[in-house]
Amino acid sequence: MVGRGHRGWTGSGRGRGPGRGGWQHADLPPADDAAGWLRGRLPAGWFVGAPEVSVDREEILVVGELPALDGQFDDTDTGRADRAAAVRGRITRFREETREQRIEIARQAEHEYRRKVAWGARLDDVQELFTTLSVPVMTRLRQPERIVLDTLVDAGVARSRSDALAWAVRLVGEHADDWLAELRTAMARVDELRGQAPVGRESDGSEQAGTL
Repeated sequence: MVGRGHRGWTGSGRGRGPGRGGWQHADLPPADDAAGWLRGRLPAGWFVGAPEVSVDREEILVVGELPALDGQFDDTDTGRADRAAAVRGRITRFREETREQRIEIARQAEHEYRRKVAWGARLDDVQELFTTLSVPVMTRLRQPERIVLDTLVDAGVARSRSDALAWAVRLVGEHADDWLAELRTAMARVDELRGQAPVGRESDGSEQAGTL
């Protein structure tokens, strides 16, 4: 099968299965239009407004805002507790009622983009993610870095070294958004310059390769 040739990607038909680390990166089609595809594919009424769609090499994550709760809740401890319980129940209801449709949409998106699809829902200040992909990351940490992770575990901030590492990555992301944005812009500029690089000079009507 030739896949997504209209976007400059042609699959070879080999090695497409999700191996230990997910789909092989060389086999992945671009997913720059995944957000638009999903927003057009999702049933009306699921979310308030367009859902947030984020994509990496392994996963497409779709998180949407659920419609507001019906009814009023008193601004008392009991009222706030009731509202919190209602929020959790509403998210659970959405998860159960949309399960079959979400599975079908995920299957179609996986065929289209060669990535797993995960889902999430948000209501008030509560957000829950469903069926998210946990990707093992190979790390080589020296003892000082391991001590930092163990300190987070001992302090109860994380349950394990893996949780501590994920916590640290989230912390860096929260406090380094501007720097990361500049880094991504710089990387995009590098890719643009690479695409403009000359392949060689022409001599006597033929292209001459550079010498080592």
